[in-house]
Amino acid sequence: MGRSPGRLADRVVLITGSTGIAAAAADHAAAEGASVFVISRDPDHARALAERVGGGWAAADLTREIEVDAAVAGAFERYGRVDGLFSVAGGSGRRFGDGPIHALTADGWDRTLELNLTTQALTARAVVRVMLAQDPVGPAPGIRGSIVLVSSVLASRPVPELFATHAYAASKGAIIALATTMAAAYAPDRIRVNVIAPSLTATPMAQRATDDPAIVAFARGKQPLVNGFLEASDIAPGAIYLLSDESRAVTGQVLTIDGGWSVMATPAVAPSPALSPAPSEERPS
Repeated sequence: MGRSPGRLADRVVLITGSTGIAAAAADHAAAEGASVFVISRDPDHARALAERVGGGWAAADLTREIEVDAAVAGAFERYGRVDGLFSVAGGSGRRFGDGPIHALTADGWDRTLELNLTTQALTARAVVRVMLAQDPVGPAPGIRGSIVLVSSVLASRPVPELFATHAYAASKGAIIALATTMAAAYAPDRIRVNVIAPSLTATPMAQRATDDPAIVAFARGKQPLVNGFLEASDIAPGAIYLLSDESRAVTGQVLTIDGGWSVMATPAVAPSPALSPAPSEERPS
């Protein structure tokens, strides 16, 4: 019996970021038959991931619209269309001055929103422009494209004792609002827009969290389905579902992947003097 062609066969999927969740999603998308195009700030990371999955890549600072537009144009020039976007890249703004609102600096606010919200908005803008001009594919009447943005469980389920980064939470909440308005605007064009909201995930950018005994203990109680931190491979299948025709009737939704975080009581934790990294941190690497 022949091998199934995969849920993303003949589709082009653009992924921002090149480590952690982004890398896991690239592996899963390629395994499902997609042509994968990686955009990352770090050209070595982008090239290595693209070579691993047999796809294309571009290096870009996703906070700069000229670089974003050029990178997305590169994907279009290589493949002739863009069927899916998984917009992962983002990160903590603590190094810029993010923190609780009474301690937050103006620069910390601006840089954190730029890193987490502007990057996703600029990438989505460039991709939507491509999608609007291409023919629908898939089961009739077909879909022009699927966009999956990445938020965080902290947008709706805060734990101030450990994760008091208010600009980060605000940026992740704004991503949900952006996706909802985009979903409504582009549904008539048969472009779908959804969100994945992960909780604590073991990625390279969450190293300090995974090394913090208090956060490790917290994660075991708050995320009992995985007995601690999620793995990047726990997030990737959700992205594949939302990018594929299996979800062709789904738009404007938030898929929370949190190991139980949302329904579990918060374990007693002592306030941390050092603001911990936010769940599922990524950055344009």
